[in-house]
Amino acid sequence: MNRLGKKANETLIEMALSADGEECNGPETISTAGSEIPSSSEIDKRHQSKDSIFFRDGVRRIDFVLSYVDDLNKEWEKKLERRKEFESNLQKAGLELETEDKKESEDGKIFFVKIHAPWEVLITYAEVLNIKVPIRENDIPPMVENPLDCVLFPLRLPEKVMHPEPDYFTAPFSKDKQELYLINDESTFFSPSMRNRIVNYILTRCPYGTEEGKKKFGIKRLLNNGTYTAAYPLHDCQYWKKASDPNCDSERYTLYMEWARFLRFYKEQPLVLIRKYYGEKIGIYFAWLGFYTEMLFLAAVVGLICFLYGLFTMDENMSSKEICDPAIGGEIIMCPLCDRDCEYWRLNTTCEASQYSHLFDNVATLFFAIFMGIWVTLFLEFWKRRQARLKYEWDLVDFEEEQQQLQLRPEYEAKCTQKKKNPVTQEMEPYLPLTSQAVRFCISGATVLFWVSLIIASMIAVIVYRLAVYAAFASLMENTQTLQPISGLLTPQLATSVTASCLNFVIIMILNFFYERIAIWITDMEIPRTHMEYENRLTMKMFLFQFVNYYSSCFYVAFFKGKFVGYPGAYTYMFNRWRNEECDPAGCLIELTTQLTIVMAGKQIWGNIQEAIVPWICNWWGRRKARNNPENLYSRWEQDHDLQTFGALGLFYEYLEMVIQFGFITLFVASFPLAPLLALMNNILEIRVDSWKLTTQYRRPVAAKAHSIGVWQEILNGMAILSVVTNAFIVAFTSDMIPRLVYYYAYSENEDSPMSGYINNSLSVFQISDFPERNEPKENPENFVICRYRDYRYPPDHERKYLHTMQFWHILAAKLAFIIIMEHVVFIVKFFVAWMIPDVPADVKAKIKREKYLTQKILHEYELEKLKERLCQGDKRATEKEFIATEGRMELSRAM
Repeated sequence: MNRLGKKANETLIEMALSADGEECNGPETISTAGSEIPSSSEIDKRHQSKDSIFFRDGVRRIDFVLSYVDDLNKEWEKKLERRKEFESNLQKAGLELETEDKKESEDGKIFFVKIHAPWEVLITYAEVLNIKVPIRENDIPPMVENPLDCVLFPLRLPEKVMHPEPDYFTAPFSKDKQELYLINDESTFFSPSMRNRIVNYILTRCPYGTEEGKKKFGIKRLLNNGTYTAAYPLHDCQYWKKASDPNCDSERYTLYMEWARFLRFYKEQPLVLIRKYYGEKIGIYFAWLGFYTEMLFLAAVVGLICFLYGLFTMDENMSSKEICDPAIGGEIIMCPLCDRDCEYWRLNTTCEASQYSHLFDNVATLFFAIFMGIWVTLFLEFWKRRQARLKYEWDLVDFEEEQQQLQLRPEYEAKCTQKKKNPVTQEMEPYLPLTSQAVRFCISGATVLFWVSLIIASMIAVIVYRLAVYAAFASLMENTQTLQPISGLLTPQLATSVTASCLNFVIIMILNFFYERIAIWITDMEIPRTHMEYENRLTMKMFLFQFVNYYSSCFYVAFFKGKFVGYPGAYTYMFNRWRNEECDPAGCLIELTTQLTIVMAGKQIWGNIQEAIVPWICNWWGRRKARNNPENLYSRWEQDHDLQTFGALGLFYEYLEMVIQFGFITLFVASFPLAPLLALMNNILEIRVDSWKLTTQYRRPVAAKAHSIGVWQEILNGMAILSVVTNAFIVAFTSDMIPRLVYYYAYSENEDSPMSGYINNSLSVFQISDFPERNEPKENPENFVICRYRDYRYPPDHERKYLHTMQFWHILAAKLAFIIIMEHVVFIVKFFVAWMIPDVPADVKAKIKREKYLTQKILHEYELEKLKERLCQGDKRATEKEFIATEGRMELSRAM
């Protein structure tokens, strides 16, 4: 059943080339492309609602809208010529256009060009894009009901929302086999998301003229040079009420009511409807985010239990007891924490800080670090299974990568003037010479290296700030009477850490703002060949930068602070000026927790403000007009025009935000067991914020396909492996667990209370008279003779004065042994779990095979019927052989 003439068998480029020299219609022309539908002049505009998503005839659906302002500046004529040529070529490609004059718009300034793709265009490009369409209703029995369904019923959405249409077996569309497909109604056979994909494909490749000797094409260039101000598909209705047109499904309204409201936070997501309305690429993001949030629930519960263990055992912690005891901690005089200006201090002044440190530095820390190493493997493996099920349900099994993703980017074709033969297709295609690639990569690499160096320099500046202001905080808190009541909790160390963390967060946000633009610029400069290459290169650049930007301060506190201090009389200095920081006597873990909490929570709060508050403010006036003006004054295309644009990199930033959060809850989780709980609460809000802004604040994005989360999967795998190493080092070198265990088993002298005496054992003795002038405090009013410091060194009266003791080397050996053992144990368990859990569920494998078999059978039967018709009409000899071969192929397929 061939519905097409010659025109339908041509591609867009062929039609454009064959039409060169034909007269172009002006922008005000309304094309009917051979349609018998009456022109706009024959229709009474007053009787049509401008909230409609159809042309003025009420029949042809608006698949895309272009807008422009006819400003009379010096480039007005050039823009007019571009628009005439572009719209003429769109009509030659088979699209139908209808223009709304600026007088019809609410502000009287904007022209709107409405685009409709007729059936002939849709079937032509459905074949080009390899779109799968229904051939038979799915007869595979559904999965066995979950026994927990009755318990989970309050979390379920209505069946009509979760599964708005039946499940079908599908096959790639072919114009020559239209009788094969379940085409009940040509106007609804292709969903609106499929239609806008097809029209967008044409728009990105349609030429609009030649400038400076180069052929120019694509809507993106026309948007960049101001020829058009916007290009977007329409939402199907207003989000707060259903469409008045019975032919409209009002899917946007359903998504808002059932998904995009925060009061529905406990409900499952309507993933099938999301995929149908927004496309697979956005659908897979929300599926991944929802699955990640579900898995976080387990990690959050275990983390909360570990935190509660620390809380309930706080009073039993012997180290805190000794520090707080006036007879022990009150009698231990500590060496000054800075040169000259700082004074000697008593250990019990850090009583409260040591108690709070126990919340996170206890035996449960080790258990939680090991648990999270296994949890992250379970998360990634079970996501692969979930992804495999979605690939089957969403017809993405044979989808290597979307045709549009693998085809050359229009920018690549425009900028690469040289051509060479493709060894696979044997066709001439543009290419970028190797020398040009090398130069571009060198510039790109140097730029990324410069910005990473800038981050490191900013981190060093924050470290210098910490070193420089510590003495000021110590002096301020000592001499200010109003701060005395909280001096036990707000120590100089904590004040320095909190202010430095806040300063670091501000610097992170500023650097992010500038680098995002730089990363896009250098990726554009590299001229990636395909859309996938572009996204992958940009992803790696942005992630590398964000990784260093967000995590560098945490790495400093975890692995460098307090590790290279020296000892009294021989301190180490940064730039020979600022003395390196020391850890609190209770350890550096509480400072790492502070740093992690401020950066992680600050990022989440700022991200939600950016994602929700800013678009809401920008759209406030537009929504006000939409609610206050009648439909005949404020059209559907104008309402969507006033919304924000969900750009090509919109999902990229969503993924990046979540992956950075994933790093916080895995790389440093040993220091903060509550991190998964914070992430869980944020993600419950994030799902509803993302859905709300996408449904109410943004124009409808162009639908796109994706069968996975792409390169982010590899990044998550890399972070999962790195997290085992970082948490092992945090437990070994940042927490006090290993020194305590060594003391417990090797150095304790009290059998009844093995940990008593640990604090005294962990502090070395220094004779004050050995202070050089540079380090010695200005005052010693109590005439102290000795002071203590955190290290394992011999006392001043020993023959190996101030050298490391054997206990220091025992502890170091124990730390290294612990790292090796923990890493090997966790890695063995991780790989065993990954091996045990298949990537594709058994029932999905069976369904895939069943669908392939039935699809092949249907196609073969169709071909056999066609051959029988040819046997009756054509060359019997040639057709008989073809008939025998086809029957043999069917038998072989059955046997397989």
